[in-house]
Formats: sequence, C-alpha cells, structure tokens
Amino acid sequence: MKITSGRLESRYRYSAKYTYNTLPWPEPSDTQRQTIETAAQAVLDARALFPNATLADLYDPLAMPPELVRAHQTLDRAVDAAYGKKSFASEAERVAFLFERYQTITSLLPVAATRKPGKKTAKQPDHDPLP
Repeated sequence: MKITSGRLESRYRYSAKYTYNTLPWPEPSDTQRQTIETAAQAVLDARALFPNATLADLYDPLAMPPELVRAHQTLDRAVDAAYGKKSFASEAERVAFLFERYQTITSLLPVAATRKPGKKTAKQPDHDPLP
C-alpha cells in the first residue's frame, strides 16, 4: 500500500485499481486458495473483536492488537506460499519480488537477470575497442 497508493495531504489514498489490483496474483491451488480465504476471514474476525476501533486505531504500528498481528502474519504466510515462497527476509524483499513478477508479466522484453551481491563481473574496457 505504501508503494502503490497515492497520498492526499499526509494521508494515504486507497484505490482498488492502484492499491490492491496493481501486482500480479499467483495461481494458487484449490487448497492454497482455501487457506488464503480462511486466513483473510481470520483478519476480518480479528478486526471485529474491536467494534469501536477505527482502522487507524487497529493498524497503529505501536498499538496493533496481537490478535490482528497474528491473523495478518498467517495471511502473509498463506499468500507467500501461493507465490512459491516460504518467507521473505523483509517487506522490502517482498515488494521487490512482486514488482519483478509484475515486470515479467507486463513487459514484452525479458527481465534482465539480477546480479547477486558479491559476485565479480568481467572488467569492461575503459575505451571503445574499435578503431
């Protein structure tokens, strides 16, 4: 959401078209789909435990209810599994993975292989080798 949504003043501006339907969805098996649906319902059920709380209250990073944190973690694991990933080291790694998939699906050109950190490449000449 922080990556794909716009802002209105200092607040995020949500849009189904740009916030949630931007990145490619995996093709989960029936079992994975059911697991995701169950986990998504658990998020809604965790929210319902706090009927007087706003979304801002529920998603305050310093005060998010533990039940909601656990429900989202379960949903994240279920969706990660549908993408064929066990887990991501960070949210930045997850976003990079999703944007790479998006580029692969939407580009007519192949995606260049990413270079692993620490790997050395052949030194390129400092000048044009042709006379």
